[in-house]
Amino acid sequence: MSGRATKATSAVDRLKRRTGNQKYSMSVTGGGHFFLSDGAGNPPLCAPMELDDFVAFVNGIEPPAPKRVSKLDIAFEKQLKK
Repeated sequence: MSGRATKATSAVDRLKRRTGNQKYSMSVTGGGHFFLSDGAGNPPLCAPMELDDFVAFVNGIEPPAPKRVSKLDIAFEKQLKK
């Protein structure tokens, strides 16, 4: 269970960084399903889900910031295409 919880916890940590909302909280049911709430004691934001569905849900709340691309990266991409 710890590897599964680590993957879910990492997704919630990324969400906290992207949104700036440190109150997001993840819980695990006795059956091993995950759900997210907007702070301890608040109602869940989703129904209990399997790990992969939960991670996809959390990642979909706030899309990640676009990756920064340098001029060297662009030049390298052009070289790869040739």
